[in-house]
Amino acid sequence: MEKLHLPIIIEIDEDGYYIVSCPVFKGCHSYGETVDEAMENIKEVIEMCLEENKVEDLNKFVGFRELEVAQNA
Repeated sequence: MEKLHLPIIIEIDEDGYYIVSCPVFKGCHSYGETVDEAMENIKEVIEMCLEENKVEDLNKFVGFRELEVAQNA
């Protein structure tokens, strides 16, 4: 069995829930009340995505960058 190391993006929404996304799959998102719960939930979603997609067809995660933009207040 091949093991994949996948990037996961974690955010907190306005209600305090942890929103998790795996950018190598389109539409691969989940959430949880804790980071651990969110990670367990995204793992299930990733397993479903892997049933529908070949590993060689996945998006390639390049990295994370931060961009500064001006906000008009």
